[in-house]
Amino acid sequence: MTSLIPFQYQGNDQNHSPSLIPQLGRDISMSCLLRLSRSDYGSIASLNRTFRSVIRTGELYQLRRKMGIVEYWIYFFCDILECEAFDPNRGRWMHVPRMASNQCFISIDKESLAVGMELLVFGRERMTRVVYRYSILTNSWLSGPEMNVPRRLFASASLGEIAIVAGGCDHRSKILSVVELYNSNTKTWETLPNMNKARKMCSGVFMDGKFYVLGGIGEGRTMQLTCGEEFDLKTRKWREIPNMFPPQTREVGVAERIFITEAPPLVAVVNNVLYAANYLQWEVRRYVKERNKWVTIGSLPEGATSLNGWGLEFRACGDQLVVIGLGKTAFEINSWVPDDGAPHWNLLARRESRGYVYNSIVMGC
Repeated sequence: MTSLIPFQYQGNDQNHSPSLIPQLGRDISMSCLLRLSRSDYGSIASLNRTFRSVIRTGELYQLRRKMGIVEYWIYFFCDILECEAFDPNRGRWMHVPRMASNQCFISIDKESLAVGMELLVFGRERMTRVVYRYSILTNSWLSGPEMNVPRRLFASASLGEIAIVAGGCDHRSKILSVVELYNSNTKTWETLPNMNKARKMCSGVFMDGKFYVLGGIGEGRTMQLTCGEEFDLKTRKWREIPNMFPPQTREVGVAERIFITEAPPLVAVVNNVLYAANYLQWEVRRYVKERNKWVTIGSLPEGATSLNGWGLEFRACGDQLVVIGLGKTAFEINSWVPDDGAPHWNLLARRESRGYVYNSIVMGC
């Protein structure tokens, strides 16, 4: 059975050396720390106050980013209030502190995303929407800033220190076209121009430095939207892309088709190439930008199950595509580094099933 390692950011204050490694000097000491796995930072922070300071202030992560050192971790919510982190480089599982919330937050649907050095979890407590913010610098949960227009069932994606959320629906279930940008450095939300179409249950990705919203359910009698929308951060304008993500349907008989209530589009971007998981045909598809077409390139990993897309996680993890699926007794993490051939999946980890995987988020720091 895989052991879980708790983060250990609370050090012994008696160890208060003003230097990192006195014999080496600060510059060389920092160079050594930069090259260690961040799964070791909790132990390092317990050595003395100076070590703890360069981690908690974010100085170490800022230097890592400048040097192009990034490690991707996958965070899992197998319980509404409990999160676990998996380091695919070391194959290590780690505990994240439990969120402190009330019963209402537990029972209402939630969304989450990773941006900068934070996890954001959106939910509702009693009669108001709330945001909880987990910082890897302090290994703790805090209240986060609420959006200008609180919502749920929205699309989201992050790019470095910023994230964009688009669409969703408000507390009256009105479908929205509202878009906002979150800056993790300033902890603030900025309202962006509205999308061309209101939509919920949609998915968001960044590709080629632009933000895309795919699929979803529209207003009125519109069921699933087949169009996508592209937002250019430089011009701050939206462009609608017809038929960018056709809905999945299940064939009945020869020609009859029925609408299936399904999860938001399962999409991920690796090296500025967009991929999608088709849970009905159990296929992986690649998007051809120049033709606005999807091509099937191979199969998803065997063994995992899905209920109309729910319970199946399809993520980008650095230069890999990652599929997280729940079987009868365990859930598995499979990865593939995309190339010109068909997917060849490698098993990263297998864990005994402790229930449904509510969500997974990938953070790169």
